[in-house]
Amino acid sequence: MIQTGKQKESVQMILFGAGGDLSVRLIVPALYNLYLDGKLPKNFRLIGVGHHAYTDESLVETFRDGVAQFSRQGMRDEASWQAFARLIHYFHGDLKQSATYTELASVLTRQEQAWNDKSEHLFYLAIPPSLFAVVAQGLGSAGMARKRDSARIVVEKPLGYDLDSFRDINQTIRNHFHEEQIFRIDHFLGKETVQNILALRFANPIFEPIWNRRYVDHVAITVAETLGVEKRGKFYEHAGALRDMIQNHLMQLVCLVAMEPPVAYDAEDIRGKKLDVLRALRPIQADEVAKVAARGQYAEGWLNGAHVPAYRKEPDVAPASNVETYAALKLYIDNWRWQDVPFFLRTGKRMAANVSEISIRFRDVPHQAFPASVGLNAAPARLVIQLSPEQGIVLKFMAKEPGAQLRLSPVDMRFSYAEAFDTTLPDAYETLLLDVMLGDATLFMHSDQVEAAWRFLMPVLDAWDRTPAPDFPNYLAGSWGPEAAEGLIAADGKSWMTPTLPLKDIEN
Repeated sequence: MIQTGKQKESVQMILFGAGGDLSVRLIVPALYNLYLDGKLPKNFRLIGVGHHAYTDESLVETFRDGVAQFSRQGMRDEASWQAFARLIHYFHGDLKQSATYTELASVLTRQEQAWNDKSEHLFYLAIPPSLFAVVAQGLGSAGMARKRDSARIVVEKPLGYDLDSFRDINQTIRNHFHEEQIFRIDHFLGKETVQNILALRFANPIFEPIWNRRYVDHVAITVAETLGVEKRGKFYEHAGALRDMIQNHLMQLVCLVAMEPPVAYDAEDIRGKKLDVLRALRPIQADEVAKVAARGQYAEGWLNGAHVPAYRKEPDVAPASNVETYAALKLYIDNWRWQDVPFFLRTGKRMAANVSEISIRFRDVPHQAFPASVGLNAAPARLVIQLSPEQGIVLKFMAKEPGAQLRLSPVDMRFSYAEAFDTTLPDAYETLLLDVMLGDATLFMHSDQVEAAWRFLMPVLDAWDRTPAPDFPNYLAGSWGPEAAEGLIAADGKSWMTPTLPLKDIEN
């Protein structure tokens, strides 16, 4: 995260699932950007592993197309690309055959001999979770997991389908890799503004005194997408919004907002403080699920001038699917700082806008010194942490309008990364991949965190799996979600605030 560790001179990254969408769209473009910025180790090699009939040259061409489309720096020039391409090698193998891993170990050893230097081994599993255990077993049996200080394994979400499946996957990996070798990646935690939550809270004395139940009325976290499930219908039918987004992304944001100050800025201390938050979550009782959780599924509608189909009409989706594409949740953290302060979480597909933000809503003033007509609490004071598409922080408060008449209006005080820093922000995967190379686990999830999040959400998942929703589809594509979500927050006398628009949209 702060990358104070020393970069190793020799690193071999073994990318399982090299020809897959994740590798082509995110991982390799991020590595190329790191190369252009001079942040890759002196000796670096990318070994793509798969069962497809690739050669080194054909895999490079596949990656080239991905970089041209998805790299934030684009294809800078042909010389740079050719230099990066020379670092790529393809290894063909069946992941279920032990001989694959024996030969892979030999490939790594031969490269170390060519460099005349021992190298770090980073095993990145950009493959379906059903293969995590198979690959971990193969790497362990071939002796490639043995070196605790130089061998690391990176796994992507989803980490299981429920609590039991997570425990099974996690135990298999931990049979061969120690906890400090396992990097459970969540790209949300690599965003600059997400990392800035800790700086905002703990580097500025003006916020810490009011970051508690005395001054905060509630916290609302929104992660909305205009996209539908696109070509991921088969995956989404076994996931849904609660598993896909809330169990990992949004729960991690809750931890960063609610955690206590770390004693030291290191991975173990920060991860420990986040785990304290998850352990303090008020358990959800089975008979209370309807009071604390709401779900939705999008119907057909209009979005950005185009007509889009309902979820049940998407490819690979069951005609009567009960899978939620929207989920909202109310939770409480039973500790000294946050007792009885509600945290509201919502996420959905085919929403009105692409926006991710955290809204800290402050309590209203305790005494009405101004006449009611001036509109003191017409727009509550709140601090908005914008995660995307704009990255920044907005403080919303009341000010007097110019003129002789007393009239209050809401105003914004804005901080924008793009305006404050004359630099291009790195993509989340660039930050996270560099952290893996440095062995910095600050932005990665400990197994106890993942397990605690699954345990907390299981009553909701079980209730929804047992009882089909009677009203699906229940929100139009292009809206802000179902009426049930409005009722969830309205029960506490509150409402979802419209997400803060990017500054360019306001100016337009």
